[in-house]
Amino acid sequence: MKLLLHTCCAPCSVYCIDSLREESIEPTVYWFNPNIHPYMEYKQRRDCLKEYTKSINVEAIFEEDYGLDDFCKNVVKSLETRCQDYCYPVRLEQTAKYAKENGFDTISTTLLVSPYQKHDIIKELGEKISKKYGIDFLYRDFRVGFRKGQEKAREKGLYMQKYCGCIFSEEDRYKKKIDKDKRNN
Repeated sequence: MKLLLHTCCAPCSVYCIDSLREESIEPTVYWFNPNIHPYMEYKQRRDCLKEYTKSINVEAIFEEDYGLDDFCKNVVKSLETRCQDYCYPVRLEQTAKYAKENGFDTISTTLLVSPYQKHDIIKELGEKISKKYGIDFLYRDFRVGFRKGQEKAREKGLYMQKYCGCIFSEEDRYKKKIDKDKRNN
């Protein structure tokens, strides 16, 4: 199996890579995340992943496409469903396309480690898109190792982001904090 692993950030990749290596699967990390904003957040996550993959000797490919304009154009009409309508499919589609064009036979994603992501939708999209490109989608419920991976990421001093990635998820994070503070006062 030649696996291309879409990767959203270094902390989410920790458990996924460790788990795959335990199965004797050596992934190639693939960075394509035009949904991460603002630019300094995008850069911090990308640069941390570059350093981490070098430190653990994992091959990594980085698509340098910040993607703010396309992101805004594609989510403005469906902010509530932006993950399933744009963020998941655009990243999985690009991963599958790159995989097919570069001799990979399988894709997966570190999005599958997060208990905050919509697993059923990611799995369904991954299978559908992979089929379109004539490759396989490797589904693993990596959520069992989420806390373990986060702990290891902290121990290694990796940059730990505070929200999923897009500017709207950052806003949601702060809204929840403000609402919680209001309830506690």
